[in-house]
Amino acid sequence: MKRIITSMILIFLALNGFANSTAQQIFANPFMGMWGLDVEGGGAGWLNVHEDQGFLDAELLWIGGSVVPVSNVYFLDENTLVVTRTNQVKRSPDRSHTITYTLEVKKIGDALEGTMSSPNRDGSGVSTKNFTGKRMPPMPSTPDLSKLKFEKPIKLFNGKDLSGWKLIDPEKANGFKVVDGTLMNDPVQPENGEHISYGNIRTLQEFKDFNLKLEVNVPEGNNSGVYLRGLYEIQVVDSYGKELDSHNMGALYSRITPSEAAERPAGEWQSFDITLVDRHVTVIFNGKKIIDNQPVLGPTGGAMSADVLSPGPIYLQGDHGNVAYRNIVLTPIK
Repeated sequence: MKRIITSMILIFLALNGFANSTAQQIFANPFMGMWGLDVEGGGAGWLNVHEDQGFLDAELLWIGGSVVPVSNVYFLDENTLVVTRTNQVKRSPDRSHTITYTLEVKKIGDALEGTMSSPNRDGSGVSTKNFTGKRMPPMPSTPDLSKLKFEKPIKLFNGKDLSGWKLIDPEKANGFKVVDGTLMNDPVQPENGEHISYGNIRTLQEFKDFNLKLEVNVPEGNNSGVYLRGLYEIQVVDSYGKELDSHNMGALYSRITPSEAAERPAGEWQSFDITLVDRHVTVIFNGKKIIDNQPVLGPTGGAMSADVLSPGPIYLQGDHGNVAYRNIVLTPIK
């Protein structure tokens, strides 16, 4: 009965020239805002539901990749939100398919429960993943970096072996090894034989707020990443000479674009000085401040979880390409 009355009022409003936004103000949208998503079986996401110029809109991060605008978002009923995201897949030189991923989300108390469904590649059926969601906590005020107090620095890499590090997924191969005092990733694939799936490595220790200094060397055409607290990726990639982009070297991946291009050519050692405090990030790259105390609205692709309040490790991507790290030192903030 309640649903019938609600529908009649909405029709009345529409017939009398009221905008959808007016109706939404009368019937508060319980899904409005930012949500961290934890996916069953591993992986994290982020959903931002909002109103844009009178219509319902959203952005989505699903496990990996970028934060992107959704294809569509609408109510199936008063307690079920449907979000769709599409992706073009090249099947053959002359044929592409548009794959639709569908999230059906329900509000259960203060949390979300939902499913993500998508067609199997061979057309044999539908794959489904369950997930839960919690509303993102309010963003703290911009911290005053001049007032930070630091603890004793921690040398995360000893230059001799992988002490203090482990694979995130022990089922994956480890391409990291120590070469001439550097932590080098070399994910070699056999010329003939089954593809080897390489993994990412993380520190055994976990941290809250900190300053992280390190040096990195990226060969031409290669890609890696440094994850802060296992949540936020600072992009490591050969992007020398490219236009500014949120996927270039030093960016907070797909979230914050560097203010200037400070990359050096591939194959040269480059330095990072990164501060993460109160969910705000500052990146000084090769001596230039390219991200200045900016808020981080949520996890980036590849995050270990969606919990932005818990401590987490430093992790290094090892599943993309060749890269070398050295002089990795973390200083906790009190």
